[in-house]
Amino acid sequence: MRVDVVGNVNEVRTMDIAGRSAVVIDVLCTTSTIVTALAYDASAVIAVETVPQARHMEMKDCIRGGERFDKRITGFEVGNSPYEYMTEDIADKTIILTTTDGTRALIKASRAKHVLAGSLLNVKAVATVLCELQRDVLLLCAGNQDDFALEDGLCAGCIIEELHQQSYSPIQLNDLGMVLHQAVSQCQDSIPDMVRVSSGGRRLEKLGRVHDISYCSQLNLLDCVPEMGVGNRMQPYRGIRGGKIFKLL
Repeated sequence: MRVDVVGNVNEVRTMDIAGRSAVVIDVLCTTSTIVTALAYDASAVIAVETVPQARHMEMKDCIRGGERFDKRITGFEVGNSPYEYMTEDIADKTIILTTTDGTRALIKASRAKHVLAGSLLNVKAVATVLCELQRDVLLLCAGNQDDFALEDGLCAGCIIEELHQQSYSPIQLNDLGMVLHQAVSQCQDSIPDMVRVSSGGRRLEKLGRVHDISYCSQLNLLDCVPEMGVGNRMQPYRGIRGGKIFKLL
């Protein structure tokens, strides 16, 4: 199995994607939010690139969510904090979601054979699905406004480590993948601390969202693996939602 890591959404080319399983990673907070929403029984999350598209999309039982530059979009019911989706009110609702980086990365990856949403919350479950799919893998770090985001890279490194443990076939990595895997092997016990001091973590801390940093830094909290289908509609892979969350910080 070949596993390539891409540092931000603008580095993706069509040749990187075709025929592969792509995992989009936006730890703070898009993919963490999507995993949480589906764990709390949202029927689906639809990734939308622009705010006007999200505003004009009409469907039954929908909730609009998202952010631009860490601020909730005016007129939307929810933002991009996982805690806003930990409610029975979203059960059986379709979330129309647009964010600065994460949903753009998901749409950019849509040419892949399979598109999954990965986060620190579901590392082990993502690796299990990748081993089942038995395709070459692209780990797409969404980044932060076209820059590399440390928390996304740490998550990619954790997925690689889990693939090494679960896969029966050798794992071939590109250079960035090797660096991130080596970094994670040296600091796995301190990942929450590294996320907190990353530029994304410091940015959210200034906004008073320490609870989001703590929550999104937890490893393997959920079994749910969102998979994107027709119309950028994300639902749990094989219907596995992963249950409710028991380890809130």
